[in-house]
Amino acid sequence: MSEVTIYKWIKAQSPMENGGGLPPAEMAKIQKENLCLQQEVEISKKATTIFAKK
Repeated sequence: MSEVTIYKWIKAQSPMENGGGLPPAEMAKIQKENLCLQQEVEISKKATTIFAKK
């Protein structure tokens, strides 16, 4: 067994490579929630700008 093979296995099983060990459905749910929260932050920034002008 070559050293390269072992490193490939380690890389494939590392938490950073497979989304921290989360199932794909859970990862999709987290990404969707993250997008929603990012949109809320952008809306809040725009509202703050509008109210600051008044």
